[in-house]
Amino acid sequence: MCEDDHGIGRRALFVTGAATALTLGTVSFSHGPAAEAADSQETRTVRGTLPTGSPDFVYLPVDVPEGVREIRVAYTYDKPSVPAGTPGNALDIGIFDERGTELGGEGFRGWSGGARTEFFLRADDATPGYLPGPVGPGTWHIALGPYTVAPQGLTYEVTVTLTYGEPGRTPTPVYPPSRARGRGRAWYRGDCHLHSWYSDGRRTPAEIAALARAAGLDFINTSEHNTHSSHAHWADLAGDDLLIMTGEEVTTRNGHVVALGVDPGTFIDWRYRARDNRWARFAREIRRAGGLVVPAHPHATCVGCGWKFGFAEADAVEVWNGPFTPDDEVTLAEWDNTLVAAVREGHGRWLPAMGNSDAHRDPDAIGSPQTVVLADDLTREAIQEGIRAGRSYVAESKNISLAFTASGGRGEHAGIGERLEVSPDTPVTIRLEVSGAPRCTVRFVTDQGVLLAGDPLPVSGSGVVEWRTTPAYAAYVRAELRHETAAGPLPGALAAFTNPVFLGRR
Repeated sequence: MCEDDHGIGRRALFVTGAATALTLGTVSFSHGPAAEAADSQETRTVRGTLPTGSPDFVYLPVDVPEGVREIRVAYTYDKPSVPAGTPGNALDIGIFDERGTELGGEGFRGWSGGARTEFFLRADDATPGYLPGPVGPGTWHIALGPYTVAPQGLTYEVTVTLTYGEPGRTPTPVYPPSRARGRGRAWYRGDCHLHSWYSDGRRTPAEIAALARAAGLDFINTSEHNTHSSHAHWADLAGDDLLIMTGEEVTTRNGHVVALGVDPGTFIDWRYRARDNRWARFAREIRRAGGLVVPAHPHATCVGCGWKFGFAEADAVEVWNGPFTPDDEVTLAEWDNTLVAAVREGHGRWLPAMGNSDAHRDPDAIGSPQTVVLADDLTREAIQEGIRAGRSYVAESKNISLAFTASGGRGEHAGIGERLEVSPDTPVTIRLEVSGAPRCTVRFVTDQGVLLAGDPLPVSGSGVVEWRTTPAYAAYVRAELRHETAAGPLPGALAAFTNPVFLGRR
């Protein structure tokens, strides 16, 4: 074993095309007889300290010789006590191969964030979160991400072990199909934000698929943090009854975005902030790969989780994430403001809402909430088209079903996500049919705010609520179901809500 110090004096700042980053001195290995001995190993350990205010990414170059069968990396870092309200140390990790660290990820070989303390890669296998493939000669880079650094600094230790020998064979990836049997044009239920053990989740893909079926879901979308390594591990779990789309949760320092339903094998880079002015490029990459751009939990309170990129590039927004909390309430209000802005600007473009579980482990409930989409079939393209058009509502479980419509006096009719094209003074009937929501209260929300808050539904959970208005009075109407509350005038937690129906001619 060889040990080396990589203190701050040996750093060099460089620009990779991603952002200004910190590069350390190269870790070198033998190029001699060790490469000829099968299963022989060499190990190097490096140590260093990162100060508060370190760059987002610190690269440790590793000079990998010919004949390496496996690379294994382990790391530790200190976690000193910090004053109340001050973030402590958190250090993420990943790796890029000899193709480099340029923005776009050609050399990307895996990322585990802070979920693992070690990983390996070889041709025939890799730690979940990492991509199997040859360990080619050249300069690899271990990517360290100092997510937060304590006032005392962050002292780390990285151990790299190379094993020599003949490489195995890299498996050809098999991906889930882009269609399931479906029921033709129908309402399909899905959860598009989920985590398995391929990032920081604790469930296997098989466990997730079983729970998705139990939750009454017709489709799911894989969304591991900053890696597409799970894409090749879902094919056997899809079926006529479950469409499995592939994606990624692009986890930047200025917010997270779900790349929903990208082509299998697509990687989307995450190494930028809003100030770097690179987000539009990667939003376009998501769409070029056949995906939707869906900012996730925009008002989440964890460090780096709040969405800072704006919504100009978004195809939809995750308004409800997991159990309903105050940050979801804030997001709901902000989303409603975007609907008002769309009406005011009159360009016809508006931002549909989604809800997803963001489930990681027990007791996180897959399918709570779930997005219920009116789609022409159970295919990737049809589900995405329904989400993009806003023909959807969000429910806390499979138990709740909604039918929400607006109709005029001459047979005109519009459903969720559509527009009722009638004159400003035309009487309009808004109708909501509900099942599976016992004791919940119906609210109709317009560009003026809440204009109807009815009595609680009966214990049966079923009921019909009608309300009459005109396009002059309400530019759009959307429905909410709220649980009972004991907090005075504050509304209860959401049980379901719809995208809007727009009223009047453009």
